[in-house]
Amino acid sequence: MQLGLVGLGKMGGNMAERVRRAGHEVIGYDRAPGARDVDSLQGLVDALEAPRVVWVMVPAGEPTRATVRELGELLSPGDVVVDGGNSKFTEDKVHGEELGAKGIGYVDAGVSGGVWGLQNGYALMVGGSAEDVAKVQPVFDALKPPTPHDEQGNEMPGVGYVHAGPVGAGHFAKMVHNGIEYAMMQAYGEGYELLAAVDLVEDVPGVIASWTQGTVIRSWLLDLLVKALQEDPGLDKISGYAEDSGEGRWTVEQAIEHAVPMPAISASLFARFASRQDDSPTMKAVAALRNQFGGHAVQSVDSRGNNPPVSEKPA
Repeated sequence: MQLGLVGLGKMGGNMAERVRRAGHEVIGYDRAPGARDVDSLQGLVDALEAPRVVWVMVPAGEPTRATVRELGELLSPGDVVVDGGNSKFTEDKVHGEELGAKGIGYVDAGVSGGVWGLQNGYALMVGGSAEDVAKVQPVFDALKPPTPHDEQGNEMPGVGYVHAGPVGAGHFAKMVHNGIEYAMMQAYGEGYELLAAVDLVEDVPGVIASWTQGTVIRSWLLDLLVKALQEDPGLDKISGYAEDSGEGRWTVEQAIEHAVPMPAISASLFARFASRQDDSPTMKAVAALRNQFGGHAVQSVDSRGNNPPVSEKPA
């Protein structure tokens, strides 16, 4: 089939290549010249035969909203727009209704796989009507990982791909996926820090690597931590500043709305906030309080940001 792909960055470019390798035609558009096949959304639509499928792979928020709105003016009834970015699931309903009023289908696709997706395939969580999803199915089949087999050689269907429900279900599923990812990365990071903090363990990278086979905590994320430690054993080349994409926040918001206890994911999100503070106002207040009620030692910071010797509250 033909696929129009908007956004040829790290993810979009690799996805285009994987779909082409499966024998499909991909016509790509990106704002930046270079790898793009056409120089406008109008040119992309003109190059596709009806019924068209256009996959949007641009940053979430206004870039996605603007692209979907413009496609709504250019496409025809029977065409389908796929949002494969990390849009908030609440925006899917708006897009679905706006496009549906014009007879254009809408599918939201949560995509996981990162820069390794070209080689390994992408996990896909899809929302939309059965009719619209069917129009995109050959592309989903090209993007998803190879179908695994059980010990008897039987195919294990559904692994790596799911039609999660109506419009919005795909991005909701991806949101929860990313919230879990936050907590898993936090747990691995805390374990690494404790190993590195003691003198008893002499080969911290080796311990982490030993967990990748035969243990209950093995995972692809753990494999990636091993790779990072191989490249930089003390992680000296990287800052401890961690951004959040927004999906961790949305997951916690939904947990609050639905009264679902989510302590691990919430704590991992707050830990990312703490990583952005050079000097925590919270811990300054804690230190001041300890000094006030108990005369506990505090440290002052001079104008250069250095910590002079410990001082104590006078008796």
